[in-house]
Amino acid sequence: MDEESIERVLILFNPPYSVAMKEDQITDKGRRDFLKTAAVATIATAACGSLACSCSSKNASAGQKVKLLSPDGELVEIDSAYLNYQEHMAIVSKLEARQGIAGKKFVMVVDLSRCKNARKCVSACQKWHYRPEETEWLTVKLMQDSDKSAPYWFPKQCFHCDNPPCVKVCPVDATFKRQDGLVLIDNERCIGCKFCMAACPYSTRVFNWNEPEIPDVIQGQSYSAETGVPAKVGTVEKCDFCPDRTREGLLPPCVEACPNGVFYFGDENEDTVSNGDETLSFTQLIKDRAAYRFMEELGTKPRVYYLPPKDRQFPVERGYENLPDKLKDRFRDVMENKTHSEE
Repeated sequence: MDEESIERVLILFNPPYSVAMKEDQITDKGRRDFLKTAAVATIATAACGSLACSCSSKNASAGQKVKLLSPDGELVEIDSAYLNYQEHMAIVSKLEARQGIAGKKFVMVVDLSRCKNARKCVSACQKWHYRPEETEWLTVKLMQDSDKSAPYWFPKQCFHCDNPPCVKVCPVDATFKRQDGLVLIDNERCIGCKFCMAACPYSTRVFNWNEPEIPDVIQGQSYSAETGVPAKVGTVEKCDFCPDRTREGLLPPCVEACPNGVFYFGDENEDTVSNGDETLSFTQLIKDRAAYRFMEELGTKPRVYYLPPKDRQFPVERGYENLPDKLKDRFRDVMENKTHSEE
């Protein structure tokens, strides 16, 4: 392929090349070498649909080498600066999205003794999924087990049950259970009947009543059940444990964002969970800390375990005092009841 043909391929599959890749930006390796290398990257990108098989979703720094397979079957290295990166790069086929990640069984452990309602987990989740402020896939509740006991903060997301009622009632197979333990929603199938919302005993699902505002960064992105974006009006959504990140070996944003290490996420098959700072044995952690599953008596078999709020690291007031008034209203009854019981 001559230089002129290569340039046409680059411009066809990679429009920014025609603007950004000027001759004065090409290194001393030479025009011919650059065009040959960039063409391989472009063709590989077009063939795969994404570079998730080779690259992290994080923006790579200039000079970092990325290996790609050329159309001729040759393994080549190119500078990552020549590639177009975007978030949510782990784009997979619809079949892969429904089957899940082979050999995995994802699980989450939430340490209630560490939670102070910092709400970093909530904002990180909404940012990653491009959700508006009023739509929370992950919420933080203020729980009080009895009038005489102290309240505590309780993060609540989808429990990805092994016996999920939501899957059983969906008439169009939009809600499905994967082999890696995750329960996801295919919003291209969802008809908005809300049967799954009625069947879920944990009330962890939300409904898109209005046409979502699609940010420019994902305007042209194809919908995937793994990412849940772009959102669709008239469909149901929920926490998905961010499988697009787990395919890349990354932790969910809620786990990474928590400043107190409240969330542990991992693989039950490997018997490991991590909160980003420490990695522990899953079975040993839930055994030593007497973990429990929320509303276990329902028989839904949740894949989220809670460590009891024993020896709490923060007073419950710390997560309440600095909240805006509209959020304080959520917890005002419990806080007032606490104040009265102490008098």
